[in-house]
Amino acid sequence: MASRPTSNAYPEPVERLIDEFTKLPGIGRRSAERMAFHVLKCSEQDAMGLSRAVADVKQKVRCCSICFNLTDIDPCGICSNESRDASKVLVVEQARDLISLEQTGVYKGVYHVLTGRIDPLGGVEPGDLTIAALLQRIEKPDRNCCRVKVHEVILGLNPDMEGDTTGLYLADELTKRGVNVTRLARGLPAGSHLEYASKAVLADAIEGRQAMR
Repeated sequence: MASRPTSNAYPEPVERLIDEFTKLPGIGRRSAERMAFHVLKCSEQDAMGLSRAVADVKQKVRCCSICFNLTDIDPCGICSNESRDASKVLVVEQARDLISLEQTGVYKGVYHVLTGRIDPLGGVEPGDLTIAALLQRIEKPDRNCCRVKVHEVILGLNPDMEGDTTGLYLADELTKRGVNVTRLARGLPAGSHLEYASKAVLADAIEGRQAMR
C-alpha cells in the first residue's frame, strides 16, 4: 500500500522564506519562523522596503577602489574627504572594524581594509588580501586618497595570533618602503576583536598607538 505524501506545515512561499532566513548567521529554525511571520504580518510597503534594501545592497554596494571599504560611491566618502589627513593610513582587517574605529570620533586619517588576515592554516596568503594595493598607495601617492603621500601606517589588526602574523608581515614590507609604522596600543584585550571593543577602549588604542619594532 502506497504511503500518503506528507504536506508541509506552511505554504511553499512561506517555507522558502524560512529556509532563506535559516541561512543567516546565528539564525535557527525557530528564529527564522518568527522572522517569516513578521514579514507576513507587516504591511506590504514595509515588506517591499525590506526586499528593495536587500536588492540595493547586492546591486549598489561595492568596495572602494582606494581603501576597499564598503561604499555605494567610488571613491568612498572617507577617501574623497579632503579634510581627512590622508598621510595617515589605518589598516584594518574588515570593514566592520573600520566602522567601530570611526565611531570613536578620534581618528581623522584614512583607512585601508585588508578584507581578511594572513592565516596559513586556513589557506589565506598575503596575495589573497589587498596588501598589494596598500603597498601601491605607499609607493605611488597618486594611488592614495587625494594623491597625498603616506607618512604613517597604523596597524589596527585584531590582537590575536593571525592578527600579529599579519602585522609583522606588513611591518616588514612597509619598513622597506621607508614609511613610519605604528600599531594600536595594547589596551585592547589579547585574543579579542575590534568590533566588540567599546568606543572608549578603541579611542585610547588610537591615541596610544605604538611604534612597530
